Amino acid sequence: MSFVLELRKVKRTGFLPAFLSGGILAAAVPALNMAFRSEMYVGMNAAPVNILLDANWQMMSMLNILLVVAGACILYNTEYADNAIQRMCTLPTKESTMFFGKTAVLITVSILLLMIEAVSVFGCSIHWFEESADLYMETLKNFGFFLMLMLPTILFSLVIASVSKNMWISLGIGVVCVFVATMIPSQNFVLTLFPFALPFLTLESHTADVIRNYTVAGAVETVLIALLEVMILKVRRSFE
Repeated sequence: MSFVLELRKVKRTGFLPAFLSGGILAAAVPALNMAFRSEMYVGMNAAPVNILLDANWQMMSMLNILLVVAGACILYNTEYADNAIQRMCTLPTKESTMFFGKTAVLITVSILLLMIEAVSVFGCSIHWFEESADLYMETLKNFGFFLMLMLPTILFSLVIASVSKNMWISLGIGVVCVFVATMIPSQNFVLTLFPFALPFLTLESHTADVIRNYTVAGAVETVLIALLEVMILKVRRSFE
């Protein structure tokens, strides 16, 4: 019910068109790269999906994270505008329910975003490389991994957006976090656990053990960030 309600709230905000157009823009990155520089990649000795993601994923993930940050700000701006969140608090419903409803919306559109990009990578692999039997599974595994590592980013962006009433402050903090994440060395496991750095990681760059560690870390971070938001809401309510 909360999920449907949150969808209705963003119906006229441009939230869904922004994610759709952003997904198309990110999906165009590998297609344009191959269209103009295919000779650089076609002869490489690696799986087509890995070649394409190694060449394009940093830009694609940057667009994804910026969309998540902007989306989180839009979701909470609808609450803070005209003090709607204060009226919401007078109803017999928990603020945490609203937070998790927004989380479900942002995860859903992020899945849509990744699906559009996966179709693009899959299509580029078929068009410019020899089709292999495991192409579909490789694409699925990579984008499933991306979704798992995107969950902490989604929740942390919503936590930031929920704390500040000014959307531009939340957006500014989110953008700063994104650019800090781009400066973190990918070889440092601890530093890459920063929620905004996780989505930049790829399967091909790491061993199976490291991938498993990142997957577990992403799940743990997701739970911890959700608990952090619940604590913040309780503390804020006690001071109101």
